[in-house]
Amino acid sequence: MSNIFSEDSLIEQPAIRLFKDVLEWQTVNCYDETFGANGTLGREHRGEVVLVSRLRPALEKLNPALPAVAIELAIAEVTRERATLLPVAANQDVHKLIKDGVKVKFKDEQGQNREETVRVMEWEHPKQNDFLLVSQLWVTGNIYTRRTDLLGFVNGLPLVFIELKASHKQLAHAYRDNLRDYKETIPHLFWYNALIILSNGSFTRLGSLSAEWEHFNEWKRINSEGERGVISLDTVLRGVCEKSRLLDIVENFILYTETKDGLQKLAPMNHQYISASIIPLTPLKTSARIKVGSASSGTRKAAVNPTP
Repeated sequence: MSNIFSEDSLIEQPAIRLFKDVLEWQTVNCYDETFGANGTLGREHRGEVVLVSRLRPALEKLNPALPAVAIELAIAEVTRERATLLPVAANQDVHKLIKDGVKVKFKDEQGQNREETVRVMEWEHPKQNDFLLVSQLWVTGNIYTRRTDLLGFVNGLPLVFIELKASHKQLAHAYRDNLRDYKETIPHLFWYNALIILSNGSFTRLGSLSAEWEHFNEWKRINSEGERGVISLDTVLRGVCEKSRLLDIVENFILYTETKDGLQKLAPMNHQYISASIIPLTPLKTSARIKVGSASSGTRKAAVNPTP
């Protein structure tokens, strides 16, 4: 961050307080992170982007009947190398594991072959998951190291990426100068990403891993009552990062679709998410309202931005 006063004191710190005091996330500053089992996050080095020290207990809590071997197999599958895949394909692969669980095969204590699905998220009771906001996390790629502004981890997975700029800077620079660089230098961080938020406080945009700048959209309302935050960033964080809403978006409002430019990831627009939230929809009732680029999960279907 080039202007510590403007970005940290005026934008980043209020955002952190909102996560902690209003959204009830745990928060930690990792500028001076220590490493190892007893370190700040339990990471062994800066190249790790999954917090296994938080993922493992989350999986154990969600899958109490499964043996340790099943949990370790699931962790290995979630954290395995995906560098040979295109970024959006790697992201789709991980999203499926998050949404549907991780299928594992192992021998039980009687020597019998078993196949089980290890749950990664508690969808029905969102607050039972582990929510951690990390500020100033250093991440190392194959060559370069970058320091992220804010990362939202759920059960140890970095689902939310937030890039902040000083209020006097054009927000498009957060995309063109920062986000593009992050995706090139530390691409493995984005294998796990659900949503990207770019903000200078007054102006905020939300988009997906594959979205171009013109397809990052505003999030103007927190809820169906039209509630707005004090500033643009406040509205987005309350509207998207509240625990139940965030998991609802991750589970039901993310879509991957093939286009002439290849696989694209689509995130919902504000009015589409709120409209779907007002009226519980069944597949039959929804079918006539689904646009190109719609996502479905169970009995919920949500129209998402048809342009990637």
